[in-house]
Amino acid sequence: MPNEGSYEVAQRRSDAIRADLPENPGNYTMLTGDRPTGHLHLGHYFGTLKGRVELQNMGVRTNVLIADYQVITDRDTTDHIQDNVYNMVMDYLACGIDPDKTMIYTHSAVPAANQLMLPFLSLVSEAELQRNPTVKAEMEASGHELTGLLLTYPVHQACDILFCKGNVVPVGRDQLPHIELTRLIARKFNNRYGKVFPEVDALLSDTPLLPGLDGRKMSKSYGNAISISMTPEETAKRIKKSQTDGERMITFDPENRPGVSGLLSTAAICTGRDPREIADEIGMGGSGALKKYTTEAVNNRFAEIRERRHAYENELDYVKDVLHEGNRRANEIANATLAEVREAMGMVY
Repeated sequence: MPNEGSYEVAQRRSDAIRADLPENPGNYTMLTGDRPTGHLHLGHYFGTLKGRVELQNMGVRTNVLIADYQVITDRDTTDHIQDNVYNMVMDYLACGIDPDKTMIYTHSAVPAANQLMLPFLSLVSEAELQRNPTVKAEMEASGHELTGLLLTYPVHQACDILFCKGNVVPVGRDQLPHIELTRLIARKFNNRYGKVFPEVDALLSDTPLLPGLDGRKMSKSYGNAISISMTPEETAKRIKKSQTDGERMITFDPENRPGVSGLLSTAAICTGRDPREIADEIGMGGSGALKKYTTEAVNNRFAEIRERRHAYENELDYVKDVLHEGNRRANEIANATLAEVREAMGMVY
């Protein structure tokens, strides 16, 4: 976690960018992405996808990475990765990401972007990599030994951001150390070899973290997430099975009533209401009334998105074309950036 001083500075820069975005969207290039480890869920939608669509429609140059290489930072298999990638593209399209405005591409299809790892690794120390809090957290969560890929994960992210000359990255506070390392790499490269890369800023999210149905962090592995692609029936079943407690009166108390509060938070973000207001309305209706309300809130909010997604399931050739075109565009950009890097380093023969 960044210290308070660096967080406050990052927040001020983020606020200034948000104020400027509507006036000068063309000044910004945004990069963000996801690992294809399964279907995207409501936490992804409200945390990142919705914001990406807003930036795209504002006129910002938007780039969305499907980080397939990063799947193996903490997993021993790439089973189902192709299906996961195609499903991710369907989720993006259904949520409003427009491939004519936003470049959607995969790590593994853009070798020149990954080749930036070599010069970038020379600009960071082992200590700088070791103390990255995300690397520590991922290592502890996975139970794996520290692999070279996990250790250099923040540098790989710097390649993702800088190959397309990204200068804004939507992140939460916990991701600030990655942005700070990317800024460090860009600054060191520019000072050592010549100006190639922009300064990168975090676009800090102002959306509160959406907890899972049990009050914990929303995660596919916890079974507490509602996928964007779920049917209304699957949604109802998932919510019905969620754990609440024995108290009939519904109140919003995340610390002491995580299950009830997780459902209230989900209903609130889907309806635009305050969770306490919903709790007061349900009152003595108990968990049954709460689950019914939450199910209706989710299904109503995502009805159109799910309808569009279902249509894409029958248009796999189009989904593949979107990805192929995104990969083609990403390769053009990456090759041009790598050529600049090689020229700056005097490696043109």
